[in-house]
Amino acid sequence: MKRQTRDTAISQRRITRRGLMLGAGQAGFLGLLAWRMRHLQVDQADQFRLLADENRIKIRLIPPARGQIFDRNGLVVAENVPSYRIMLEREEAGDVEDTIARLGRLIHLDPEELERAHEEMRRSRVHPVTIADRISWEELSRVAVNAPALPGVRPEVGLSRRYPMESEYAHVLGYVGPVSDYDLDKIEAPDQLLLIPRFQIGKIGLEAMREDMLRGKAGTKRVEQNAAGRVMRELDRRVGEPGKDVQITTDSNLQSYIHARLAGESAAAVVMDCESGDILATVSTPGFDSNLFVRGISVSDYKALLENKYRPLPNKAVQGIYPPGSTFKMVTALAALEGGQANTEDTVYCPGHLEVAGRRFHCWKRAGHGNVDLNRALRESCDVYFYEMALRTGIENISAMARRLGLGVAHDLPMTSVAEGLIPTKAWKRESRGANWVIGDSVNSAIGQGFVLTSPLQLAVMTARLATGRSVTPRLIKSVGGVETPTGHGDDLGLNENNLRSVRRAMYDVSNNKRGTGYRSRIVADGMRMAGKTGTSQVRNITAAERAQGVRSNADLPWERRDHALFVDYAPYENPKVAVAVLVEHGGGGASTAAPIARDITLQALYQGDPPLDAYPTADQDRIRIQQEQLREARPHHGPKPSDRA
Repeated sequence: MKRQTRDTAISQRRITRRGLMLGAGQAGFLGLLAWRMRHLQVDQADQFRLLADENRIKIRLIPPARGQIFDRNGLVVAENVPSYRIMLEREEAGDVEDTIARLGRLIHLDPEELERAHEEMRRSRVHPVTIADRISWEELSRVAVNAPALPGVRPEVGLSRRYPMESEYAHVLGYVGPVSDYDLDKIEAPDQLLLIPRFQIGKIGLEAMREDMLRGKAGTKRVEQNAAGRVMRELDRRVGEPGKDVQITTDSNLQSYIHARLAGESAAAVVMDCESGDILATVSTPGFDSNLFVRGISVSDYKALLENKYRPLPNKAVQGIYPPGSTFKMVTALAALEGGQANTEDTVYCPGHLEVAGRRFHCWKRAGHGNVDLNRALRESCDVYFYEMALRTGIENISAMARRLGLGVAHDLPMTSVAEGLIPTKAWKRESRGANWVIGDSVNSAIGQGFVLTSPLQLAVMTARLATGRSVTPRLIKSVGGVETPTGHGDDLGLNENNLRSVRRAMYDVSNNKRGTGYRSRIVADGMRMAGKTGTSQVRNITAAERAQGVRSNADLPWERRDHALFVDYAPYENPKVAVAVLVEHGGGGASTAAPIARDITLQALYQGDPPLDAYPTADQDRIRIQQEQLREARPHHGPKPSDRA
């Protein structure tokens, strides 16, 4: 009996200890749980409240309005227009395909647009993507009404770039387009704006070169959303900074006229203000409609541009480089005069060719010009005279003068691929060709052939410097955000004024002396007469056999083997206001093709509109009247009429 009592007592003590241990464990667990609950609910309350707010509050970027671009008269040439589109946020859409299917029952969805949207969603889950772009107001309203049934879908009204003058400014302004992976790879720390799919940035031209000032800075807004992703209200908004407006120096009426005048040609023209260096017009034809690129050009449209033999995409005015031909002869003449190797009275006998180092270099006039001085050599474009000047002066002096006059220089303009051209020297040939300079190279260079390459822009700069004696530099941007930029007036070139007068007088005689190569394209209005120079540059070699049988005319050759036609001029002769350079690819002769175009452009620039017919020679007036009527019909009028200008 005693044993049973003792066993029972021991058993009870064991149960009591176990109960105490179990109770202590439970109490400890409850205490730990209470402590954890207090930590989460009290100590970390602010953090979890913030996380909860982030689930229902979204911060969205507000793209800034891109700066507009105006011409010198205040006419808009690049603007922003409303664009209606449908956006989708993948994280809020749930079943994306189901949402898109329901959206497709409300509006038409372009398959190519959808494919781009899917590609953008694969690249980023964070940023919204465009499901439908450029939709109508009715379609936008239909989606807005059905928004509760379309999670993650939101209609938007944004801004898109538009170029009202289409192809006339394509090579100046370039265009904007959707930001691409290639664009992002070029930027070390891209702006968050650039990560928004379809955000538009400048691709080429002024739009690209001044992207930093045109883009602006993004704003932000905080919006409250419900569980379905629908925006309930806007909590606050921080306004961004719009891009700066840019005013360029071009005159849209002159730009439009030149574009129409060069229609049907593969050509370029540049007009400069001799006082300020302002680019009044720069045209490359044929052009292309910049609006095609804004949202991504179609394959068929792009293929058509690539396959056009007249090459509409490159900017021939600043990017194209060509042998300048006889328009380079003023450089050679000034180099000889300034170096003292010749004077204005020196004569050279031209029998139609010159023998140099056992090779015969021909003059364009087979029978020769006889004895010629500087004035006659420029006036009638005698090649032999300039061959002789090259032998006397040397390539180094000629090249130095060319650069002094603005050739062989990549002028600082906010345009894509501004060419440097090529003004050769002995060192250049050794380094680039691995060969020594020979005397024949100098002879060819003296008449703007051989290795010499220049752009129409450079030829316009050269002409402005010859006209003024100053280092006039080209300017394309007139003001940014209303603040004027420095002009390109330039300092004195330091050239002998008598030498400059001699060259200018010879250029005047080119256009106004009956024996001048540009006489048929002269201006007869008093106070408006121009000084110019024709140029024809060969693009093929003429063999000795062909020369013996008679050189084939350009008209008998395929287009791509014809000579380039060039003409440069400034006017008025007594008080230079504008300098003009015209190039017509494979146009044949400078006198027959480029000079009439340059004369018409010069008069348009001087009169700021169609000039009176009596500014033209009497024999040309009937033809010019018909031409003016046709060109007026072919182009829109921009800004005030000439008679309305102060």
